[in-house]
Amino acid sequence: MSQALLTVIGEDRPGIVAAVTQALYTANCSIGDASMMRLGGYFTIMQIIEYPYDLGSVEMALDPAIKHLNLRVHLDPISSVAPVADLPNTRVTVYGADHPGIVASVTGALASIGFNVIDLESESSGSAERPLYVMVIQGHAPEGVESVRKTLAPLRETEDIEIGVHPIEAAVF
Repeated sequence: MSQALLTVIGEDRPGIVAAVTQALYTANCSIGDASMMRLGGYFTIMQIIEYPYDLGSVEMALDPAIKHLNLRVHLDPISSVAPVADLPNTRVTVYGADHPGIVASVTGALASIGFNVIDLESESSGSAERPLYVMVIQGHAPEGVESVRKTLAPLRETEDIEIGVHPIEAAVF
């Protein structure tokens, strides 16, 4: 089995996930890691797939869904990648008046201490008069939660945002 990174983007509507996953099933693909979500008025899928034949057969299986739902699809073959050992141990929540630079400031500070972002979700909300930005980051802090708190503390004043830093307990199965 070979692997590829599949990216799908289209205007949000019911049936996108069903059509794409059915097409992948038809092409004898297996879905690995996946992220599927609405972003604004669009729906996006990013996932690792395993396919038994060639990418052409995957593209052919996806073609009816692409045309019917007016989707943009990109397939990139990738080498088999071993799972990353870092599990998320820290959740950072950020909210405040929306303005340019929040994501860059927070992630830049986190990068300076070797924080590995595993998942980042954000949303602009509020109103035109009172725009609000909310961001939730899960990642691995090699030196623990306190190092993250200390690193992000100055941003509360310079960026005028509220920041929460919480440990994530790893589930053991």
